Amino acid sequence: MTLVSREVFGTLPDGGGTVEKFHLESDFLRADVISYGCILTRLETKDSHGNFSDIILGFDDLEGYLNKHPYFGAVVGRVANRIANGKFSVDGKDYQLAINNRPNSIHGGLKGFDKVLWIPEVIQNGVRFSYTSADGEEGYPGELKVWVTYVVHGCKLTINYKAHSSKATPINLTNHSYFNLAGQGSGVIYDHRVTIDADHYLPVDDTMIPTGQVAPVEGTAFDLRTPVELENHIKNFNLNGFDHNFCLAVNNELKQCARVHHPASGRVLTVSTTQPGVQFYTANFLDGTLKGKGGSVYPKHSAFCLETQAWPDAVNKSQFPSTLLHPGEEYKHTTCFDFA
Repeated sequence: MTLVSREVFGTLPDGGGTVEKFHLESDFLRADVISYGCILTRLETKDSHGNFSDIILGFDDLEGYLNKHPYFGAVVGRVANRIANGKFSVDGKDYQLAINNRPNSIHGGLKGFDKVLWIPEVIQNGVRFSYTSADGEEGYPGELKVWVTYVVHGCKLTINYKAHSSKATPINLTNHSYFNLAGQGSGVIYDHRVTIDADHYLPVDDTMIPTGQVAPVEGTAFDLRTPVELENHIKNFNLNGFDHNFCLAVNNELKQCARVHHPASGRVLTVSTTQPGVQFYTANFLDGTLKGKGGSVYPKHSAFCLETQAWPDAVNKSQFPSTLLHPGEEYKHTTCFDFA
């Protein structure tokens, strides 16, 4: 049984509306999510001694999320990740998006789904949010109706995504939570052991756009099929960190894609998804300037993201699994975060 409660989290400026916070609690898991950006603001799980700690980065109040930040805990869209030069074509028509990650467009544009107020509805064991993205919003075609559902059951957090569009449009939705299994604000994640169940990954150019090659991980720094400790692995391969898409089976079946273990706390996170990819990101762009929850400082490599999603820039690469949603079709994906 999951307890679900709601309260006011804050008010958007200029009459933008009231932001609510929803608290989902089981015996093993406590999650807070707000109606602004569907942002997961707190996620508490037990360590091996039964003590709860908050394991995601974020802020204590709404103001932190209204200021510029790297998508902490948010649902990002209409298209997560990067689109090369902010350009694509659908049905013979060219579209130009805002360039907000030069020279590319990233995470839906200047005002993506992470910066809008969603309509909440309490359901059994969780909360469902809905939003209608107007035809032409952020340069994308078609009116897109979107539903995102958060459910806590036992030690599992499940996020479901669903959408319908009035015109053919690219779509790629994910949650951009930054995890640190030692507890948010506890420093770098070098002692985490990471496994990603992928035989291939997508090499990128110097602007982080996939080259189009689908490369085997065998014999490379991207072979994470057996557990690696991040500190040794990053040093051994002289990496700045990870910000790469790992290729999963292209089907709608729920499959395990990643496992992260923090030996000191005993916490284990296992991620399963219906998506064809997972972007593994080690917070390479955090620099300690943001002040987070409880005054925490977030330096480089102080968290990791496992963004289950479609392959980046797929709308411009016909050899990648398609991200186009057509009228009459339903976009539907599920990602599960299982904690032990």
